[in-house]
Parts: sequence; C-alpha cells; structure tokens
Amino acid sequence: MKALIQRVREARVEVDGETTGEIGAGILLLLGVERGDDEADADKLLKKVLGYRIFADADDKMNLNLQQAGGGLLVVSQFTLVADTRKGLRPSFSSGASPEQGERLYEYFVARARELHHPVATGRFGANMQVSLTNDGPVTFLLES
Repeated sequence: MKALIQRVREARVEVDGETTGEIGAGILLLLGVERGDDEADADKLLKKVLGYRIFADADDKMNLNLQQAGGGLLVVSQFTLVADTRKGLRPSFSSGASPEQGERLYEYFVARARELHHPVATGRFGANMQVSLTNDGPVTFLLES
C-alpha cells in the first residue's frame, strides 16, 4: 500500500462538477492499493500518515503531525500510484490490487481514518476525479506500508 501525501493549504475533489470532498490546511493523500495488501497494511500506513511530522512548530521546524496541527485529511484513491514504470514507455499495473480489493481496502482505510481523526474527506473510488490543491511548501512524501 502506498500513500503520496502532500501538505496543503487547501484541497478539493470534484466528480462530474460536484465537490465530493474538501479540506482547508492539512494533508491530501493519494492512496494506491497493491495486490497482497490487507487491513494490517492499511492500519500501519494510516498510523504513519497521522503521525508523520510535516507541519511547522513554533520554531518553524517540521515537528508536528497532522493531529497536532489540527489539519484535515483528504483521501483520494489512485491506482496509478502502484504502477511499475521501470521498463518501457507504458506503465504496468500488474502489481495493483483488483478493483474489488482496492475498493474494500480504500473504504477500510477511510473508515479507520474517521475513527482516529477529524475532519476526513474523500473522493469517489473508481471515478474520474478532478483534484485541485494548493501545496504548502511544496511538501510531498511517498509513504509505504
């Protein structure tokens, strides 16, 4: 399981012109599920995301995590994150989870996130989404379970 996290000033997801999720300051998380991932991987990754210290403290050092900073979390499914791009000019998605497994673990991840943090917003699994954001920094990290 992979999460590309971006510290944002704001972020929003739209599907067919309708806003499905938006946050102010916080983390935009693009989530990719790989074949073989399970709930333990989701729990491990979520713990890392919520605890990752990427927000400034009083001394302007990246020392605070999302919960300490009081930011929002916007979770967007993105299967292209697990693509193998090492060979050729076309990505391979053979390591990606099936759509059913991906959706199940995405929904599990979001439900657990909502139990542990507020606010949590989402995109729509499998939809063609338009994501807009203002990256703060820019600060972007790839986390893996």
